[in-house]
Amino acid sequence: MLTWRKRLFFWFFILALLTLCGCTAQRRKSDAELGLNPQQAVGRKIYDSYCYRCHEPYSSAGKKGPSLQGVFKQQYLEKSGLPATDERVGAIIVSGRNMMPGFGQVLDQQQVKDLLAYLHTL
Repeated sequence: MLTWRKRLFFWFFILALLTLCGCTAQRRKSDAELGLNPQQAVGRKIYDSYCYRCHEPYSSAGKKGPSLQGVFKQQYLEKSGLPATDERVGAIIVSGRNMMPGFGQVLDQQQVKDLLAYLHTL
C-alpha cells in the first residue's frame, strides 16, 4: 500500500508532466490572425479536411508526408525535385504521387486553386 508521501509525490509528478506537455501546445491562429484573404481561408478549410492528416502546415516536422511549410518558397519540391509551381503542385494534388493519393475525384478546379492559394501562405 502506498504511503501518503508516495501518493503526494506521484500526483506532483503527474501535475508537472501535464504542465510540461501543455507548454509546447500552441493555440491555433484564426484566419484573421494569419492575414488570410477569403480564397486562402477557403483553402485552409480544404487543407484541414484533406491534407492535415499527412502534412504539417507550420512546422518543418512531417507526419506521413513531408511538411508543406514554405513549399512555394523554394524553387524545387524537397522530396521529388520537381518545380515548386502552381501547375506542378496542383497536378500532384489532383493525380497524386508515390504514397499520396490523388484528390481529383474529390476536389473541383476552384477548390484546388483555393488550396494552392493557402499553400502559398505557409
